[in-house]
Amino acid sequence: MRLNSLHLRLTAALLAAAALGAWLCAALLSPAVSAWWAALPSRGTGTALLVGAAALGLLLAMVVANVLLNPLRRLLRALEMAVLSFRDGDFNTSIAPARVAELADLAQLHRALGQALRDQRQHLAQRELLLDTVVQNTPVALVLTDMRDRVAYANIAARQLLGSGRSLEGTDFRALLSGTSEALQQAVAAGEDTIFGVTIDGQDETFHVSQRGFRLQGLPHRLHLFRRMTRELSRQEVATWKRVIRVISHELNNSLAPISSLAHSGAELARRGDVARLPDVFESIGQRARHLHGFLDGYADFAKLPAPRAAAVEWSPFLATLRAHAPFRLDGDTPSEPGWFDTVQIEQALINLLKNAHEAGGPAGAVAMAITQSTAEQHIVVVDEGSGMSEAVLAQALLPFYSTKRNGTGLGLALVREIVEAHGGRIALANREGRGLRVSLTLPRPRAALRATVVSA
Repeated sequence: MRLNSLHLRLTAALLAAAALGAWLCAALLSPAVSAWWAALPSRGTGTALLVGAAALGLLLAMVVANVLLNPLRRLLRALEMAVLSFRDGDFNTSIAPARVAELADLAQLHRALGQALRDQRQHLAQRELLLDTVVQNTPVALVLTDMRDRVAYANIAARQLLGSGRSLEGTDFRALLSGTSEALQQAVAAGEDTIFGVTIDGQDETFHVSQRGFRLQGLPHRLHLFRRMTRELSRQEVATWKRVIRVISHELNNSLAPISSLAHSGAELARRGDVARLPDVFESIGQRARHLHGFLDGYADFAKLPAPRAAAVEWSPFLATLRAHAPFRLDGDTPSEPGWFDTVQIEQALINLLKNAHEAGGPAGAVAMAITQSTAEQHIVVVDEGSGMSEAVLAQALLPFYSTKRNGTGLGLALVREIVEAHGGRIALANREGRGLRVSLTLPRPRAALRATVVSA
């Protein structure tokens, strides 16, 4: 135990008090004190002396206790002030070293805590500075609005896009948008991810807007991100055209080379008078020409896909027509309420999916379709028990011109995706547990579809 510890001091004071009490008892019980007590003229005088001695002892005890506890009170008062400073974000308050061992250790721990908090705040400040520097200098225009649609934060790109370089904090976001192009206003008003085009300094620019709502410090906020896509889209367009040229060139060579060879063979047979074999030559040339014609028609259909004209569609006749092109099993009941989509386009999309399902290698009777509807959406699922797809193929199966088939054009699933997204829906591909592929189409049911349902009822 250390000599300057509070525990040792209190123990010494208690021992001293006990020794003093023992001495007083011994003195009071001695013959001399008894004779003195008997010689007093009255009992009241003796009682007064005893009370005075007790009061003096109590006062002495209070003084000693105050001396011993005074360092503890000073430290507790300093700790209280330091905690209040920490609450206000001031971590520079420190406590002077105490002479009592336990209190000195506590003061040292408090100083270490303050230093740790100061270091942590410095690290946070550096990270915030780094984050702010990155956000401010990113080419993506970032605007954060509060629950009143006031701009709470905007980076440099946002100030250049929406405010000609001036500060936007505190301004009304809707009023700010009123001075921009109609396309930008419509894209923000849509409230979802979309692409729009604007003219900036005489140049046509394409932007992608992404909007998300979240709570910041318990209050609703909304984040708007405007990403310039012109260069990226240009690069993708060039890459797509290169891929198209490669695919078309490959397919043309695969058809024209045999046609050229067969034409030469036919001419040689005609020169030698061997006309019996000419019909076979002409039939082969016709087959290659028809294949090439179908290949080009597929590209033309993909490029000329019109905007969908959605309307109420009764499921029973629609499914009967679909079965005439590709057989399937319907899992579940036929929805009683009509669907809402472009009949011709969705029929073409489902024919492509059903044909792919039959070509997947599973049993023909395992190709099935399920249809469910909710208030806002309609879901169509096509499944098979074929070989499924690898992860690499799943990641690229919906891209145009990507095909794993030897004679495939890579437009079947791409056309399905184009049709579904033109309807405002989405498509998802996933391998089934065990064996086979699952293709899910989700199409929206707008209010017009609900009104049509009520009218038909």
